[in-house]
Amino acid sequence: MANKSLFQSISSYLPTATVVNEAGGPAYKYEPKHALAQMAATGTFGNVFYANAQTQLDEIRKLIDEVDDNEFLAKLAVSSREHACMKDMPAALLVALSCRDTDLVHQVFDRVVDNGHVLCPVFQVTRRGQLGRKSLSSSLQRSFKRWLSDGSVGKLFSASVGNDASL
Repeated sequence: MANKSLFQSISSYLPTATVVNEAGGPAYKYEPKHALAQMAATGTFGNVFYANAQTQLDEIRKLIDEVDDNEFLAKLAVSSREHACMKDMPAALLVALSCRDTDLVHQVFDRVVDNGHVLCPVFQVTRRGQLGRKSLSSSLQRSFKRWLSDGSVGKLFSASVGNDASL
């Protein structure tokens, strides 16, 4: 017979769930940076099965307020664009960062806004005022001007295609 002290149930070693997720099941609460990174890599600002767009926006605003590390926000915006291939989340993080640290925005703007399909959401998120800014600040204006003036004709043409707000 197997040794009962060696082969006991693993559930006694697992921590208990502390929160309830969107589906209503038990879950674990992440630290704010971890939760923000998860949202940045997987969030869509769209209606998904267990959460709607407004819920996701409220959660991302809450997490951004809880994370008081501008360098982390800048790195997260770049990472969510370059590695997770997200479009709206990096734009939202960039706009939130523009309210905190304009120098960092200038450093990461070109890596986050690598095409016109990200430039338009940055403008839209800014104008809607959900993340602390309702108009383009002078630093964002300079970044937009630099992006537009440095862009090739092909880059600008491919950015102007679409039904929504475009160049």
